[in-house]
Amino acid sequence: MRILLIEDDKKLASLIARVLDDEGLGIDQAHDGDTGLELALRGTYDVVIADWMLPGRDGPAICRAIRSARLPTASLLLTARSQIEDRVAGLDSGADDYMVKPFAFEELLARVRALGRRFTELGSDVWELRHGDLVMDLRAHAARRGERPLDLTSTEWKLLECFMRHHEQVLTREQILDYVWSYESDVRPTLIDVYVSYLRAKLKAPGQPDPIQTVRGVGYRLEADLV
Repeated sequence: MRILLIEDDKKLASLIARVLDDEGLGIDQAHDGDTGLELALRGTYDVVIADWMLPGRDGPAICRAIRSARLPTASLLLTARSQIEDRVAGLDSGADDYMVKPFAFEELLARVRALGRRFTELGSDVWELRHGDLVMDLRAHAARRGERPLDLTSTEWKLLECFMRHHEQVLTREQILDYVWSYESDVRPTLIDVYVSYLRAKLKAPGQPDPIQTVRGVGYRLEADLV
């Protein structure tokens, strides 16, 4: 599961990120509403957690934008506002859930998991990605091809996750850059080619075709039939 946390309190954001990361959940952070909205609208997140009060766009505005864009992304508002009218306003903005600060991290985890299940296709496992004989266990942060474990760096892991979640698509370098490196503006597109070659070498099985196809002039695609 991939999560975007939009929280301007950097100390709290760090604590939440650590808790989610310990559960094997992929998490990106933004500390203002405008950056957070830009990332959220890329459509690469399963759940967006947004504080109500943010520099720039506030949390309800971000939730409204996600809903208007019809993204398959769940949104969770965090706020110190506990009055019933505030809860109603938050949910009416398009938020799928609402938590009042201070909160227990165990409850936050439970709500994130519940939102992830609701926004995942029926019958699929939110903790596991499969394509052919490739398997990614998101909870254990472990990947394998067939019975062979894959020793991946954090960047290679994100790259494989990007391909696994979009295995029917040809991904442009810009799409891959957005998913793997988020808003790191100093990353050069040529770095994508380097990491694709690294990942190819680790995925390739003896006697089998290259698992990642190059689509000339467009980008890359995960092989449709991996056996």
